[in-house]
Amino acid sequence: MCYNYTMKRHTAILPVFLLLLLFSACEKAPERMNDYLVEFATVVKENSNYRFRLDNGRLLIPEEVKNYSGEEGQRVVLNYIPLEGDAVKINFVSDIFTGAIQPAGFPERYSDNPVKIRSVWVGGNYLNLVIETEYHNAPHSVALFRDSSSASADLYFSHSSNNDPPGYPKMMYASFLLAGLREQAGSSPVPFRFFINTYTGMRIFELELK
Repeated sequence: MCYNYTMKRHTAILPVFLLLLLFSACEKAPERMNDYLVEFATVVKENSNYRFRLDNGRLLIPEEVKNYSGEEGQRVVLNYIPLEGDAVKINFVSDIFTGAIQPAGFPERYSDNPVKIRSVWVGGNYLNLVIETEYHNAPHSVALFRDSSSASADLYFSHSSNNDPPGYPKMMYASFLLAGLREQAGSSPVPFRFFINTYTGMRIFELELK
């Protein structure tokens, strides 16, 4: 009799206990995080001050930049919170590989070690890449070569693992300045083909520098 009574009593108390926990959790709900944006940008140095130019031409003015010492023209992944006007609060800045078209060296210096494509686009006069590779511990090498023997503008992405053994998937970011394509085109849009070797074969993108 005593055993059965104790069980019934505990059963009656349990819903009340859970209800109190629910109210307690609601009172301690975390505040909503500030909205933030993540974009590719270019470093602009004004004396000792840093500015960041987005690919749409907008110049962002950070209220403060901590623990960063990039050079003029360096491409970065920028995580920031918009404030008032062009002012922003920087959460973090991370340099990415920044290069340009190599007019010579194809095909003798070209390497076609495959990659996995996450994203390819043209913005801010740059060819921008987000790719994935197998990485263990050796630095990989990348470049963008132009095939000088082609009548059209054909660009080849070169990736060498430098004999890095298989490891784990690693994201890589790169931006290549396309200004060299405008040498004879002036301000007119410049169509070009982009070749990149993947794990499923060679991919060709028809792109345009506006």
